[in-house]
Amino acid sequence: MRPLRSSCPLALSIVLFLCFTVGAHAQTYPVKPIRLIVADAAGGAPDQLGRILAHRLSEGLGQQVIVDNRPGAAGALGADVAARARPDGYSLLLTTTSIYAILPALKRDLAYDPVKDFVPVSRLATASNVLVVTVALSARSVAELVQMAKRQPGVINYASAGIGSPAHLAGEMLNLLAEIKLTHVPYKGAAPALLDVIAGNAQLIITSPIAAQAHMQGGRVRALATTGSERNPSLPDLPTIAETLPGYEISQSWGVVAPAGTPAPIVTRLNDEIVKAMNRPDVKEQVLKTGAIPAGDSAASFEAFMANERQRLGDLIAKAGITLED
Repeated sequence: MRPLRSSCPLALSIVLFLCFTVGAHAQTYPVKPIRLIVADAAGGAPDQLGRILAHRLSEGLGQQVIVDNRPGAAGALGADVAARARPDGYSLLLTTTSIYAILPALKRDLAYDPVKDFVPVSRLATASNVLVVTVALSARSVAELVQMAKRQPGVINYASAGIGSPAHLAGEMLNLLAEIKLTHVPYKGAAPALLDVIAGNAQLIITSPIAAQAHMQGGRVRALATTGSERNPSLPDLPTIAETLPGYEISQSWGVVAPAGTPAPIVTRLNDEIVKAMNRPDVKEQVLKTGAIPAGDSAASFEAFMANERQRLGDLIAKAGITLED
């Protein structure tokens, strides 16, 4: 028994040393610039949110937060870079619905695992999209669109930014809940898809309100509804699709995650600063201008939200039979 007793003080010393080391690291964090990986090109919605957050986090943390754009593979490239980063709080990922929910349901060979490779920090914002139709289509409401589609199965088509994109899922949810058949036409990006709806080559698209706003105001497309569970504050006069088809909801969400193994005190510090930043009146105003709604919350709440979206969107992808062509 003597060896066991003699080892106890040593084990206790190791535990105390580790606790002191983690605690001291968290108290001094950060001591150098922080990298916020954005898995999207400059100018997109994730990039806009990332730069708004980076500016305020730099002030709150007392260290520069640098946006590192890593576009490619619908976000998988940037997510992989973040998953491989050291878990020390100096590399963060601005995660998206595609990264944490859609891609994992579409691809089995992802280089990252959205659950095992990351720890949640906080949700940033959520945005509903808008359903717009070409002016040549006579439908002026979701109900009229559904009636037209039931009379002509497969004739009306909808454009999207590509297979597995949020717009694709939004169209398939419309098909399932309304029991109709709209034909999916994937494009290489949201911009050319919207342009073809304006030109009348495609009948409708579910897209960002910011991207469609000028065309809506110019009468080049007609907006029928938004896709969230509640009306979009920037388009309060537009009904939601759910007002016609109960249960319909497709929104995009963004948040911050850190590599798995990042010390809990650092995650807590980051969460505190992010929630504080997202609740600032000036930040709220900036975020609302992007078409999104600020949503800073606890790490636990964000984790539960992502898990629910993975399940919900995974079920939709399975029911609709959506697959990616490799």
